[in-house]
Amino acid sequence: MVKKIKFGTDGWRGYIAGDYTFENVQRCTQGFATYLLNHGKQGEWVVVGHDKRFHSENFAATAAEVLAGNGLRVYLTDGATPTPVIAYSVVNRQATGAVNITASHNPPTDNGYKVRDEHGGAIPPEGLSEIESYIPNSADEVKRVSLDKALEDRKVQYFDPRPAYIEHLKGLIDLAPIRDAGLNIVFDAMWGNGATWFSSLLNGGKTHVFEIHNTRNPIFPEMARPEPIPPNIDVGLRTTVERQADVLIVTDGDADRLGIGDEHGKFINQLQAYALLAYYLLEVRGERGPIVKTLSTTSMLNKLGALYHVPVYETGVGFKYVAPKMLETDAMIGGEESGGYAFRGNVPERDGILAGLYLLDMMVRLKCKPSQLIDLLFSKVGAHYYDRIDTHFTGDRKSREASILAAHPATIGGLKVTGLDTMDGYKFNLEDGGWLLIRFSGTEPILRVYCETTAAERVKDILNSGLSIAGLK
Repeated sequence: MVKKIKFGTDGWRGYIAGDYTFENVQRCTQGFATYLLNHGKQGEWVVVGHDKRFHSENFAATAAEVLAGNGLRVYLTDGATPTPVIAYSVVNRQATGAVNITASHNPPTDNGYKVRDEHGGAIPPEGLSEIESYIPNSADEVKRVSLDKALEDRKVQYFDPRPAYIEHLKGLIDLAPIRDAGLNIVFDAMWGNGATWFSSLLNGGKTHVFEIHNTRNPIFPEMARPEPIPPNIDVGLRTTVERQADVLIVTDGDADRLGIGDEHGKFINQLQAYALLAYYLLEVRGERGPIVKTLSTTSMLNKLGALYHVPVYETGVGFKYVAPKMLETDAMIGGEESGGYAFRGNVPERDGILAGLYLLDMMVRLKCKPSQLIDLLFSKVGAHYYDRIDTHFTGDRKSREASILAAHPATIGGLKVTGLDTMDGYKFNLEDGGWLLIRFSGTEPILRVYCETTAAERVKDILNSGLSIAGLK
């Protein structure tokens, strides 16, 4: 029986040579092509790009062949390209959408498939469901032409997306003060698409960028996966201390997520990073506009919204919810707990490169090291502490969800439960303004337990309570 291809939190991901095969990439692309044609996009252009995982460039070529076989035209990147650069290329080239071959932060055994709309942003859930419905059960039903023939007929064209994106960046941020600031930066590319970007953008002045893990190696040595959180970034944190650097900047495998380490080699978590970026836009740049956040990210954003009189909108987890809400509200910033942040003036897509540059600009303008930025943030909104546990689970998901709903805890970690939000998972709101979230991953067979609280000593107890509620302890 043919396995149905389903889009999770951000696209379809699978085990290379297991369910992620050339035939299934063809099937998935046929579904996307049919979706575009049914929406009147015959003959329009689609951007196709890829990351540095095993066979990614060949999977991308396969996608291009199917799109061309369906009467669409393709701009195919001439090499591994960061996700935000692929997204911007859609707008810059006035394309109707994009296919991006990447599994982002997944383990090296996996690859993935993302689709984007004409804005360069994630397609909403209803659109993804429509695409799924068009995916044929057999590769025999796929229309395709060979890449050589498509190139000969100009139905597929290779292009270099870097120059247009770099020119676009210059309209969003002045890089000269960062180049001249004399910063000592360690950049960890996590063997991915972010390699050489920060060096090429920032070297040439007094600032120096030292890159690690910046070549192609699809088994991702020295990390379990290219996800910019500990322990995957421990080598980067140690290198920051060894080189007496001012900051560690990390991008994940496809460079749409950002990780940060301070000058002491301490990780600045994703919730702190998001609050810092929002504070930077509001206070340092004087911008105003809505903030869009997933329910799994920080309540510090709500406090900043109140302080600066801007609305805060909460969505389900994934940019398939965040991107449409950003477009609807003309949001100043949107983001999620995974370390992905998007900005007004750019495309509604996570951009680890721009987010990293904004963080560096904040350091330069405020003349602060990263640890001092955290102190400044906490002086505005109070201290907040966060952690997360990811665990594989066995058994039936529905019965486990029923058990979670039946728990009805009055307190969690010694704090009174003030409400339960089931928009995406099970979020128990707590009396200190913090929360516990129990949620099943949309891309892997993993259950995630997250929490945020205003007391560091409560974090462990809250997470343990979450595991108990989920029947995992």
